[in-house]
Amino acid sequence: MCGTALCADGGVVVRVAAVDCGTNSVRLLIADIARDGSEPVDVERRMEIVRLGQGVDRTGRLAPEALERTFTAMRGYAQLIAEHAGPSGRMPVRVVATSATRDASNRADFVAGVREIFGVEPEVVTGEEEARLSFTGATNGGPGAGDAPYLVVDIGGGSTEFVVGTDAVEGALSVDIGCVRLTERHLKGDPPDQATVEAAIADIEAAMDRVEAVVPVRRARTLVGLAGSVTTVAGIALGLPDYDPAKIHHSRVPAHEVHEISARLLGMTHDERAAIPVMHPGRVDVIGAGALILDRIVARYGFDEVVVSEHDILDGIAWSLV
Repeated sequence: MCGTALCADGGVVVRVAAVDCGTNSVRLLIADIARDGSEPVDVERRMEIVRLGQGVDRTGRLAPEALERTFTAMRGYAQLIAEHAGPSGRMPVRVVATSATRDASNRADFVAGVREIFGVEPEVVTGEEEARLSFTGATNGGPGAGDAPYLVVDIGGGSTEFVVGTDAVEGALSVDIGCVRLTERHLKGDPPDQATVEAAIADIEAAMDRVEAVVPVRRARTLVGLAGSVTTVAGIALGLPDYDPAKIHHSRVPAHEVHEISARLLGMTHDERAAIPVMHPGRVDVIGAGALILDRIVARYGFDEVVVSEHDILDGIAWSLV
């Protein structure tokens, strides 16, 4: 299949490729999306933990070894795109980079590498655009159980996006609290001591002060959580023997379980976290910070639960190509 094809009902289906390059992971979605707005069909959905943001909070630069890890994963993605593009070799491709690349003084090295691999110019999006793409990905096709307006939170490696809206975005802000950034700043012990946890909480609370100044978070009736920290907490809450996106997607985790899991993760050693069945090896050292961010959001805004979505900015990027 190349760029477009006709559905059986005469509607147009577009095969697209979306690449999301965050602080912790680089992900690929190749999907067939109908212009009538029906549910997309995944062709490939891949994720590699590359830790592009290694040390960026401290140095302000992308490390050479982090760039090479990222480019290695991307070369594999480019091959998959070529395989699924069909005889024409054409497919709409959009590559979006977020927090770590935004903050890096040597982002030109990243841009040049991506251009060489994919043949397209990567977009280093603003935090607000990142938030809007996350909202689109989470809410197109329905955000799961719960009443509008929604507060969509995308907890990434370098930043967290807060977006409120129903059919459209009413307010959005990206703040520099993420699981990698907070771990590198504060949570360095194994496990971290209470003083460092309190310092991380102070960072989170200060960021949420900024959010409340511009985003109508108190209007939201349903909290929708996105990205790997949230889905991992959901997998733990569900007691899954391995990571199962179908069971995690649109699951609901009560507030008290979010708090209990956060406290438990922060009290564990590296090896104890690594032994959790749903834990991706690349999240072992940062999941405590990610869970803590989610816990503080739930507690501050008084939500009874979080609705978990496997659809996020990656899906929003794909939708944007149609």
